[in-house]
Amino acid sequence: MTMGELCAAYPYAADFFQAIPRPVKQRSTVGGYFAAIDEEAAEDLGMGRQDMIEQFLAFMRQMEQLRKEEEPVKSITVVGGQDKNGQRENIFLTIKAGEIICIVGPTGSGKSRLLADIEWMAQRDTPTKRKILINNRVPDPKYRFSVEHKLVAQLSQNMNFIMDLTAAEFIQMHAESRMVEDAGEISRSILDKANELAGEKFSPDTPVTSLSGGQSRSLMIADAAYLSKSPIVLVDEIENAGIDRQKAVRLLVDKQKIVLMATHDPILALMGDKRLVIKNGGIAQVIVTSDEERGNLTVLEKLDRQLLMIRDVLRNGGRIDALPAGVEGLHC
Repeated sequence: MTMGELCAAYPYAADFFQAIPRPVKQRSTVGGYFAAIDEEAAEDLGMGRQDMIEQFLAFMRQMEQLRKEEEPVKSITVVGGQDKNGQRENIFLTIKAGEIICIVGPTGSGKSRLLADIEWMAQRDTPTKRKILINNRVPDPKYRFSVEHKLVAQLSQNMNFIMDLTAAEFIQMHAESRMVEDAGEISRSILDKANELAGEKFSPDTPVTSLSGGQSRSLMIADAAYLSKSPIVLVDEIENAGIDRQKAVRLLVDKQKIVLMATHDPILALMGDKRLVIKNGGIAQVIVTSDEERGNLTVLEKLDRQLLMIRDVLRNGGRIDALPAGVEGLHC
């Protein structure tokens, strides 16, 4: 195989050769390339020629492993453990791809602990003694201990960037690391969608360290939907992020993600297919959203749109002595 054929078939191979001070000639063979490397030049890199070949083969094996398709995650199952008092959770809940599960309960009741159990793929080894199954089986240990095989993307309440990159550079880097085709096009789609979700738009040239909390969350939700291979998305209190929360949830569902949300928002709670009621650290109830609740959701969404209109008036320096057109009068 020539170097040109190698790089065409395995584009990431070029990344390995960039660290070697020898130009790549497209028509030379791979064996010829390594044979032509001066032993002294190889030692300058801290290895001999044979070591370099072994490093290359190891690099290629690792990258190919990352490219292999894993069995799709069709469901996760939460097998009950115990609450803070040691009382048993009588729960065996299976959640399928495309479902929305909302987690509700007072502050401090244990909502975030349930999200953490799912992210950790708990196997009776957390304080709650819960067990998590993937596709009705105990998950492979690599899903718990290997970063590149993580099944869960968690969007927490506080997200901070420390990288000195623009939003476009950050997303482009992630797309390239995933070895996706048309990385540039996907990056543009992610940025466009993030701006649809954000309460205040931002440009691709905005440094990620300058993004507001809502903008950061919008960017990461769009990234999780379009680019992340993690089939499970855990969202902690999205209502506090300053984004279009309903659009954000529907985007993730449209991408066939399993979505679990800890929320105090009645609209998000009723958007879910089911809601888990957390009390004293345990799952006290599993409630299936009824048709009557869906009807009330329509009413709440209308009220929410009216509140958003009022919010926009206030944010833009307006007054609400007279309500904006389309907003019904307020009655005490």
